[in-house]
This record gives sequence, C-alpha cells and structure tokens, in this order.
Amino acid sequence: MEHAEGQKHPAAAQPHAAAAGQHHVEGQQHPLGIYFKIWGLLFVLSTASYLVDYFHFQGYLRWTLIIIFMLLKAGLIVAVFMHMLWERLALLYAILVPPLLLLVLLWIGAVEADYTFFTRGTFFGPAPEMPVHGAASPAPVKHK
Repeated sequence: MEHAEGQKHPAAAQPHAAAAGQHHVEGQQHPLGIYFKIWGLLFVLSTASYLVDYFHFQGYLRWTLIIIFMLLKAGLIVAVFMHMLWERLALLYAILVPPLLLLVLLWIGAVEADYTFFTRGTFFGPAPEMPVHGAASPAPVKHK
C-alpha cells in the first residue's frame, strides 16, 4: 500500500491477524448461568407481583409493592439483558440521567401545581359571609 508521498503504510507490512493464526475476540462473553439466575429471579419477582393481587392487598401497600417489584424487574432487565452492568460509566450516565432528571422535573411540577391549586382556593374561592350590621342584625349580648 503506497501513500501519495511514496512511503509505505506501517500496517501494510504486517500480515492480517486471522491470516497469521491469531484470533481476536470482539466483545464480551458472559456465562449463561448469570442469565438463567436473572431469569429465575424475574420469575420470582413476577410471582410476588401476582401474589399482591391474589392476597387482595389494598391502598398504598398494594401500589407500593407493585411499583417496587416493577422497578426491580426493570432494573434487572436493563442491567443484565441490555448489558448496562458491563458498560462504561459515561454511557451509563447518558442513558440513566435523563429519565431521572425528567422524574425530578415532574416532581417539581406536581409540587408547584398543588401550591397553585391551593392558592387559588384561598384567594379566588367563595368569600366568607360577612356579618350584617344595622336594623336586621341582632342586638349585642350584654354580659353582667
């Protein structure tokens, strides 16, 4: 391989790795056991999620358990099956920080909406009834 200046490229003198008998492995290879263990754990978490409905949990306990099981399952799927557990920290931040930031902004918006709703009730709600003074009002009570 000749360059425009007539010099040979340093890589052109080296034989290809496959032709030289060297094998270069691309990517990472994980043992199948970890995938089977995570699959089993996902099965257990799904069963626990269904048991919440089976035992008729109600109110905040029900929704708290369902959300906890949902987040655990989603975290396991993202970490292991989408290989985020083995990614570089920069890529991890690029994928996880934006949704977390959106959750924080949604929380701030919800707090602001509650404040606005209650403030409107205070200032624009029905006016308290004012006592009527004059001939129609009852006479003041005299204490002895």
